[in-house]
Amino acid sequence: MVKLVFAGLWVCIITLGAVFFSVRMATAPVAAPEADAKVPTELVRGESITVPMIASGGVKGYFLGRISFMVNKEKLKGANLPMTEVMTDELFTLLVGNKMVDLADTQSFDLAAFREAIKADINKRLGDGLVDEVLVEQLDYLSKEDVRATSEAPKSPTAAPVKIVEGVKVQDPATH
Repeated sequence: MVKLVFAGLWVCIITLGAVFFSVRMATAPVAAPEADAKVPTELVRGESITVPMIASGGVKGYFLGRISFMVNKEKLKGANLPMTEVMTDELFTLLVGNKMVDLADTQSFDLAAFREAIKADINKRLGDGLVDEVLVEQLDYLSKEDVRATSEAPKSPTAAPVKIVEGVKVQDPATH
């Protein structure tokens, strides 16, 4: 009988200990790992730019683009440069200087590689980790012939404006 009481008491102590440690572990604050912490970013909107495509000593067409950037807020505070202008300069360098786009084979254009090249070059120039993400809002190409055809199109005469509201009489409420 005594053995049975001690066995029951032993099971109760073990059960209470397991419940106590389970509750303790479930309500303990979890330390956030440093690697998983999201870096605060800020959007730097890019300008609308027109970049000439130069080949064989002449202009072949134009890139029309708008590219924005998600940048690290802390590192942006330390940069005393006009970010929009620096990023516009980098885009000109990539599109004109490096000739990343081959117009003879437009299917080979790799947008992910284009974004990574912009990100890597700007981070190299302004400090590692400044640009977190590159957002391409617009990237179009117009050939020289397209631009010429648009500018030489006959201008249609402008029609007279249509009057929507004309001669509205306001009645005096006292006359009703």
